[in-house]
Amino acid sequence: MAARDDPKPTPMMAQYLALREEAGDALLFYRMGDFFELFFEDARRAAAILDIALTTRGEHGGQPIPMCGVPVHSAESYLARLIKAGERVAIAEQVETPEEAKARAKREGTPSSKVLVGRSIVRLVTAGTLTEEALLEPRRANVLVALAELRGTVGIAAVDVSTGAMVLEECPADLLGAALARLAPSEVVVPEDWPHGPEEAIVRPRTTFASDAGAERLKAVHGVATLDAFGAFTRAMLAAAGGLVSYLDHVGRGSLPLLLPPVLRETAKTMAMDAATRASLEILESAQGGRAGSLIGAIDRCVTGAGSRLLAEDLSAPLLDTGEIEARLALVQFWQGRPIERARLRDALRGVPDLGRALGRVVAGRGSPRDLGALRDGLAEAARLHHWLSGAPDRPALLDTVLARLTGHGALTDHLSRALVPTPPTERASGGFIADGYDASLDALRAASGDARRAIAAMEARYREETGIAALKIRHNGVLGYFIEVPARHADALMAADSGFTHRQTMAGAMRFNSLTLHEEAARIAEAGGHALACEEAHFEALVAEIVAARESIAATAAALARLDVGAGNAERASEADWCRPEVLDKPCLTITAGRHPVVEAALARSGERFVANDCGLDAHDRLWLIGGPNMGGKSTFLRQNALIVLLAQAGCFVPASAARIGLVDRLFSRVGAADNLARGRSTFMVEMVETAAILAQATHRSFVILDEVGRGTSTYDGLALAWAVAEAVHSQIGCRCLFATHYHELARLAETCEALSLHHVRAREWQGDLVLLHELAEGPADRSYGLAVARLAGVPASVVARAKAVLAKLEAQREATGGIAAGLGDLPLFANLKPAAPEPASPEHQLAEALRAADLDALTPREALDLLYEWKRNLPKAAR
Repeated sequence: MAARDDPKPTPMMAQYLALREEAGDALLFYRMGDFFELFFEDARRAAAILDIALTTRGEHGGQPIPMCGVPVHSAESYLARLIKAGERVAIAEQVETPEEAKARAKREGTPSSKVLVGRSIVRLVTAGTLTEEALLEPRRANVLVALAELRGTVGIAAVDVSTGAMVLEECPADLLGAALARLAPSEVVVPEDWPHGPEEAIVRPRTTFASDAGAERLKAVHGVATLDAFGAFTRAMLAAAGGLVSYLDHVGRGSLPLLLPPVLRETAKTMAMDAATRASLEILESAQGGRAGSLIGAIDRCVTGAGSRLLAEDLSAPLLDTGEIEARLALVQFWQGRPIERARLRDALRGVPDLGRALGRVVAGRGSPRDLGALRDGLAEAARLHHWLSGAPDRPALLDTVLARLTGHGALTDHLSRALVPTPPTERASGGFIADGYDASLDALRAASGDARRAIAAMEARYREETGIAALKIRHNGVLGYFIEVPARHADALMAADSGFTHRQTMAGAMRFNSLTLHEEAARIAEAGGHALACEEAHFEALVAEIVAARESIAATAAALARLDVGAGNAERASEADWCRPEVLDKPCLTITAGRHPVVEAALARSGERFVANDCGLDAHDRLWLIGGPNMGGKSTFLRQNALIVLLAQAGCFVPASAARIGLVDRLFSRVGAADNLARGRSTFMVEMVETAAILAQATHRSFVILDEVGRGTSTYDGLALAWAVAEAVHSQIGCRCLFATHYHELARLAETCEALSLHHVRAREWQGDLVLLHELAEGPADRSYGLAVARLAGVPASVVARAKAVLAKLEAQREATGGIAAGLGDLPLFANLKPAAPEPASPEHQLAEALRAADLDALTPREALDLLYEWKRNLPKAAR
């Protein structure tokens, strides 16, 4: 910034520039009175994002200083917009009062007229470190991730700072993208000079990612001598944890947020899905962005934000343990069979505050009296739910586990109930949140303050009588304190030297005065009020300390309430549309009766239409379905619905089907649809091939793969060849369950050589020139593609369709004459039996060229050169002589 070269900046500007340097790439919110001000380039950036006026203030370096500001009382709304726009913000607050600044100046021998109130950056506001309610989405976790690589393995430390939930895991470097897609972090922190992190990652010194330092930091945070009780963390995990805690310490300026004991996440215990699969299935976000149109948007019936966040976590990491899956399903079935009790539970949960996030704010030092009230009310409701549900018969095991975590806070709840008013305020600076009767000394201070106010009211009446001025009033503001105000026409009587009043301020139409008696009463009010505020502040800190001491058990109660909400919400969704409890087995099967797509079915229901259900049956002897049929016939929907049913089942949810037997799926792959990735220079076909390559490299015999139109985007011959080879590889090399949709009718010949492949198609009929799509799946190959009928349905001009029909007739006649483009493919050996072709012998011309290159012409005698020419001529083919 050129303006920083000014040789003699003002004291305020010098202070600002020093803080600006410290803030780095973050915008600097510089506190000046009731505003946060931004200057120079910060002001330009912020004004453009916030759509606020950009002004100037004075000069620096011979140029006007660009400036804009936002009010402190509404700063959160502006911060939310800046963070959403990808900015980071450094908050510079006043860290001393004007009186303290003057006292410091006196100690330093500085003239008091030149002293500047001290300011420091007290916090960096970043996307991954938000705790304020106004800055967070209630139904979405806000995850901060740190990455560290050790010998090819990437350690991952993830935390939701708003609730303190922390997870450590690791993965191979080539699977990092899939892990980040599952976590969906708001912010990623990586070591400097590490090339594998996301482009938008925050870079931190590599020294902060040391595994030994990470272990020590975690021990210090949790006050333990060893981490063994938390889990067997690897060096890579601890290195990532070290970087994470260091970053949190950096943005908090030495103050750490709530961090619960880290949980070890084993990748082998959850279903793997890469980023392309998650995007294709639109699990947490639709292709258009947002929850609308996504899987979670269609199934989420949770009544609390914490429940929705837990459901998103369940859907992001479906389980591989049948015992854990059955435990979740049993909880859903328990509530599905009790509609009256379920409605009562959901009504109770609607009134429960977000305990996890309130706790996070309190522990981070950003809590308010209202957060204390939220913890009081939430813990009290948890205890009531425990008392009610403990008497329920036939409770599933997971419900008993949840109930055990809802109690144990009786003393804390009682203390908070006695200490706080029924509805505490959001701000504590003005007091008024400690209940009457809790502290006798506080009650006495409040009484003294109240008596003084009554005395002032009596004084106002007395002054009116003594002066005869009926319009005389005693008012108060933040600058003058208490003062006497009379209309200007009555001011002469109070201006007299012996009136007992002292002139303070002249206003348009009014004059303000003070008196000794008023001054004494005001002092009494200020003293009593100040002592009362200090007393309430002390009680607040004591209550916070009590909550911090119980933070882990409170967090466990918050998690238990969320699990209750998820179980009841899933039961509500299942009851709405008659979903079934899936049977999850540890065998390679997938038998779904009358399966539906949850998102499409919900969309059709809103328009009064019915979804056409279809069956799916895959097993060891029929594990690859080749599905043909016209576009818009429902192939892609059928593929996706079965993948989503598998995902829902392993997440512990009921599924949209009449019956379902699901064999555990270790990896789920979806290559359905693709879009150009122009930012990376990838075409649709390139994206398709990259995703297909990932499937062929990573899928196992326990995986479930859905493939749609592999080979499109290139020539017909290339596309068919690729589709043929991919289908053979999935069938004969991987051996997994797979649904493969295609328009290449020639692939039907694979059924002759692939014993576990069967042919299916979506049904369609032409009636009186119109195409009727039945959306039903039937056995056997498709008889035709109906491409021209679909084109006509889409509005392609009739002349173009007619011309296409003539071209098609000629092509089909030629295909009949030649045997089609797949002629001879049936004679190829299976993919698995192909052997590398033997190298062809070199041609005589090639041999001659190699001999010429090998000859050392400078060393040959004339005789040797002539003999060499004769030899080469003899070796030439006759036609070339």
